[in-house]
Amino acid sequence: MTWWTGRLASLDFESTGTNPHEARIVEAYIGLVGGGQPPIDRKPLFISPGVPMPAEAADIHGYTDEFLRELGVEPVEGIGRIVTAVKAVWSDGIPLVGHNIGGYDLTLLNAEMVRHGFGPLIDLMGGSYGPVIDTKTISKHIDKWRPRVNEKQGAHALKTCAQVFGIPWVDDEAHGARYDALISARVAWRMGAIAALPREQRPFVQAGRQDERHLFDDLLCDLPALFRKQRQWAREQAASYQTYLRSPKAGDKQDPAAVIDGAWPVQAAPARQEGTTQEAQEAIAS
Repeated sequence: MTWWTGRLASLDFESTGTNPHEARIVEAYIGLVGGGQPPIDRKPLFISPGVPMPAEAADIHGYTDEFLRELGVEPVEGIGRIVTAVKAVWSDGIPLVGHNIGGYDLTLLNAEMVRHGFGPLIDLMGGSYGPVIDTKTISKHIDKWRPRVNEKQGAHALKTCAQVFGIPWVDDEAHGARYDALISARVAWRMGAIAALPREQRPFVQAGRQDERHLFDDLLCDLPALFRKQRQWAREQAASYQTYLRSPKAGDKQDPAAVIDGAWPVQAAPARQEGTTQEAQEAIAS
């Protein structure tokens, strides 16, 4: 069975900000789809983060302090539930699938785990990560010359990927953890399905700039190989962006000292707390 036709665990978080080392998770979704089995569509989990919700974050996902205080669980309980779900799917060899999951979500989860006494994510499976499929990292590899849609919609935003790969998109439902997670899984499936086609039958996805449909061949591999490839692609993409930011081509964004971390699927938290607290152990077990 190919990875895109197997069981997929779609994951997404909504949070208080864009810096995964500092932001707090306020909504989490992990659902199971595909693999010839019925989907498991859990309700999203809301977490009261214990910090004020910035206005710019609330404008995106709509969750206010009052809403989260009323419907959200305490952080240790919420992170414990997420950790338990992640360990369960990884123990079964099921990949976590998400858009920018290796560039944001898993780093955010790692930071929250360290913050609340669970220890780093890599310790969850005894020193290694389970399988991960990052649709943004893959999109940037197979369609690297795709232009921005407009000033607000990036070339590899989830909405753009959905549109490029023929997945229906509803603006009014976007930016909720469940919706974004499930769209990511559908995008991943579509990428794999295209890779399975003969090259001449694959659609042009680079607006006719050049024929690089052969890049889909890189997806024709098993999950461990795909993990290694994504790690390499993420390093290459980070290095390329860093070079751009340091060059005059960046214009107002130019920063000769710019450093882009290419670690994938987790960037280490600046302050690492070792071990697991008793409260965290109880949250995982409960």
